[in-house]
Amino acid sequence: MANNPTQFALLSRILHWLMAAMLLAMLFIGVAMVASLGNYHRLVAIHRPLGIMILILAAIRLVNRMCTTLPPFPPTMSPLERRVASASERLLYTLMFALPLVGWGMLSAGHYPIVMFGPWHLPPILPANPTLYAVLRQTHTLLAYLLFATFLAYLSAVLFHTLIIRDRLLNRMALWSTRSRKSKRSSTT
Repeated sequence: MANNPTQFALLSRILHWLMAAMLLAMLFIGVAMVASLGNYHRLVAIHRPLGIMILILAAIRLVNRMCTTLPPFPPTMSPLERRVASASERLLYTLMFALPLVGWGMLSAGHYPIVMFGPWHLPPILPANPTLYAVLRQTHTLLAYLLFATFLAYLSAVLFHTLIIRDRLLNRMALWSTRSRKSKRSSTT
């Protein structure tokens, strides 16, 4: 079934899972950077370009999101749950843009080179300023904690709906094609 109204478009699903993998990797790398002085420089060398890739992918996802029709929420979700789900999604999008931009600004303010790959460097987006660097570093950390908490809440809600309520919420974003219950019933009769 190529067009299932209960699922996001295939490109949306691919972008979603790619972003989820990148965000999880980034969160683990961030924790490892704080905990490990021995591997710090190697982890930073991964953290910076991955952050910029997340920023680019967030922009692609937002454009894709604005150009596609969204599947409806399952009828088991209350109006409050729908509002909370929509608000948490907006918060996740905001953080997917804010964290890389704050990180880029932080490095610019710290007068650090923003090495992407080999000789390719990003230009600074803010003037060098030690005070601004300190503020942005703290902001980056707080936003990372907020992203982690939001991600955990989002994952918990999806697991609750999938494993407890069993309303097939996860099927909306499954990489494989799924059929709605109505389609399954009509094909068996």
